[in-house]
Amino acid sequence: MAQRLEFHNKLISALGSRNVYFQPPESVQLTYPCIVYERSRADSKFGDNANWMYTPRYSVTLISRNPDEPVLDALAAMPMSTFERHFVAHNLHHDVFNIYQGV
Repeated sequence: MAQRLEFHNKLISALGSRNVYFQPPESVQLTYPCIVYERSRADSKFGDNANWMYTPRYSVTLISRNPDEPVLDALAAMPMSTFERHFVAHNLHHDVFNIYQGV
């Protein structure tokens, strides 16, 4: 949990506001631009029949009315970040990144 909260704070810093939401329920009113993220998978490395490295991956979606939001570069520059896709829904631009968080 502490690792996820550290990641959450990195996203707040990148966005420059507190509009960062972890798996928000539908009842939450989002304020744009915002970042919505969720745990998507994890990679494990094994040795001597033990899991010696566990690296969670998060699906991070930047949602904005601006297609060229400045935080795009900050998200792309994060370690172990890959850009997944861009799409528009309800006149909002969604940019999806996969970001691994090391231990």
